[in-house]
Amino acid sequence: MTTVLIDYDSGNLHSAEKAFQRMAAEGGHGRVIVTSDPDAVARADRIVLPGDGAFPACRRGLQAIDGLEEAIVDAVEIRGAPFLGICVGMQMLTTWGREYEDVRGFGWVPGEVTRIVPGDPALKVPHMGWNDLVIDARHPVLDGISTGDHAYFVHSYAMRVSETAHLLAHVDYGGPVTAIVGTRNVVGAQFHPEKSQQTGLRLIANFLNWKP
Repeated sequence: MTTVLIDYDSGNLHSAEKAFQRMAAEGGHGRVIVTSDPDAVARADRIVLPGDGAFPACRRGLQAIDGLEEAIVDAVEIRGAPFLGICVGMQMLTTWGREYEDVRGFGWVPGEVTRIVPGDPALKVPHMGWNDLVIDARHPVLDGISTGDHAYFVHSYAMRVSETAHLLAHVDYGGPVTAIVGTRNVVGAQFHPEKSQQTGLRLIANFLNWKP
């Protein structure tokens, strides 16, 4: 089995690569590679799309690599390959990103990405640091993860799902903030699992073992 972490110049992938390699080795889940090669994505058994920065820049970064977005779409929609989006990689699963301008996402999780506006004005944006997950729906990638488990967030914008069935977990930051989404063979985590200690490693292990 081969898991691909997509590299499109959107953040440092070193810690994510190490975390996925560790859990793949522990679970006997084959190799993990970091690549921007569309052919490698087209052959991958599992795909991970990280993302740091602004939604428009991440979308354009993907589209700037010839054939990469097409390979992702084909893998997810035609082959049914399990897919995990992380941070902005999760945000790109939705229909629209509203950061600075309106930019279309993949549309697999209907909704939009908008700026976080906490109900408590004392809470600062970006939402940065540890927060407690609240599990909204059970899913195989959440096996062994419970309400109250901690995850590490760094973001100013968050997904608002159109269908509550796609919301797997949220956190409270002056109101609910989407943390994990899922539909069919696609899941996304707003937090960084590679920086979220045991909770994050468990989510990675579950994803590598997931059979949609």
